[in-house]
Formats: sequence, structure tokens, C-alpha cells
Amino acid sequence: MIAKQAFGRTGQLSSRILLGAAAFSEVTQAEADAALELALSFGVNHVDVAASYGEAELRVGSWISRHGKPFFLATKTGERTAVKAREEIQRSLERLQVDQVDLLQLHNLVDPQEWETALGPGGALEAAIQAREQGLVRFIGITGHGTSVAAMHRRALERFDFDSVLLPFSYVMAQNAQYLADFLSLVKVCLSRNVAVQTIKSIVHRPWGEHAPDRDTWYRPLEEQVDIDRAVHWVLGHTGLFLNSAGDVHLLPRVLDAADRFVTPPTDDEMQALMEKLAMQPLFT
Repeated sequence: MIAKQAFGRTGQLSSRILLGAAAFSEVTQAEADAALELALSFGVNHVDVAASYGEAELRVGSWISRHGKPFFLATKTGERTAVKAREEIQRSLERLQVDQVDLLQLHNLVDPQEWETALGPGGALEAAIQAREQGLVRFIGITGHGTSVAAMHRRALERFDFDSVLLPFSYVMAQNAQYLADFLSLVKVCLSRNVAVQTIKSIVHRPWGEHAPDRDTWYRPLEEQVDIDRAVHWVLGHTGLFLNSAGDVHLLPRVLDAADRFVTPPTDDEMQALMEKLAMQPLFT
């Protein structure tokens, strides 16, 4: 079974692998059901979805309507104003067929202007706080992509006491010295304040480039089990981090299998050899 650890200050013991329901954006209900059942069989007890993930909330909601909610449920709003965010939160609750979500996250909040809007007067954060006061959500987090996100999340924690953060982290991403410094600085603050740290894009191989195939991930992922093992184990080797599974149901079994067998992380020499062998490239530059 995949190990569990405290999800920040929430009182929740979450599996170190979180089911990234972006993988459900364009799948059938049967495929989503099978993926959920598989994840649960490995001990996964935390599902992360978003309003913008196509049909994902509907797929998760259908499963909940038939089986209940035996997992910590997180969703996200990409709206920046309080008015629009309130509408999207209500829509998410209806699609998920629940009266309350455990975690509501402000989605991909990195652009400085959008950041100021969302965290300022009349912004989405106000709607999230109001939803928490009304019992519609229990906790509030923030997410983002790109090389500036770690620094932006640290600024966000100075503005508001978020319960969780979510951002990219992988061996390839860590080769960016500035990003690594910002990431480690953010993690230090989060650990001191008991804020959960979720990571994404752990198994990025490289960008697709100009001729991307019709695939569920918007980047080329690692696909061989041995390669996924090393990438996943490297992230899990960092104390306190959670890893969100990739947005492709076909990769989920391999990520779960890797996490289930995690004991010790690969060495830097092993990761460097993998990076050179596959000509791995960062997704964000």
C-alpha cells in the first residue's frame, strides 16, 4: 500500500500519491470508475480535480453518487473575481454531487495581474473564504505552473494563510538553479507553517514541440516503468511532499506501481544518467 502522511494542518492523512483527476477530462465513466477503483486498491485516499478539467468533475461526481466519498476531495476555481468564483464553486459542488469539498484551490495563480485581482478586494479569495464560512469548503489552497510559481506562492502565503500549495517539481525542473532555490525556500516556509506541498509534472520527459500527438498530457511523459520508477521515487525521496498523478489514465497504473514500491530515492548520478539517456528537457523555461 502507498504510504500516507499528514496533509498539512488539515487533520487528513493522505496517500503520498494524489489521484490527479485531470486524467478524467475526456474519458468515459467506465474508464474513470476503473481508475478510481485501481487507485483506491493501492491506498490512494485523495482526489484532486478542477472546474476546468473537462468532464472530470462529472466523472468523479457520478462515482460519489454511487459509492459515497471515501477520499479527501479537492477541486479548483480558475476564476479571478469573487462573483465568478462563487458561481464556479457552486457549479463544482453540483457536478461533484456533494454539499462540501475538502479543499478549494485558486487555480494556476501566477500571472502578477491575475494574482493581484484574485487576492485583492472583490477577488476569488473572498469567495473561497465565504465558502469556507458557509461550510461549502473546509480548506483553501493555491496552485500554479511555470518557473516563477514557487516565488509567487511564497508571496501568496504572506498575503493569506493558505492550507496547501501545488506546483511543478521533478529532477529535470530542479536543474534550474533559481527554481530549485525558490522551491526549497517555499517548502521550508510550508513545513514551518504546516502547509501541505503538492507536486505535479513529476514524469515529464520533454515538451511535445510543434507536432504534438493526440494525447491526454500536454507534454511528452516518461512511459517505461523503470523510468517512471526513478522519477517518482526521486520526488518521494523529499520529505513532506505529495505527488499528483499524471493526466493520463493509461499512465496511472505505472505511477501507482512505482509509488507502491518506493523505499529509497535514486542517486543524483542515476537521475543524471536517466536525463542524459532520454535527452529529457524541462517543460517550463
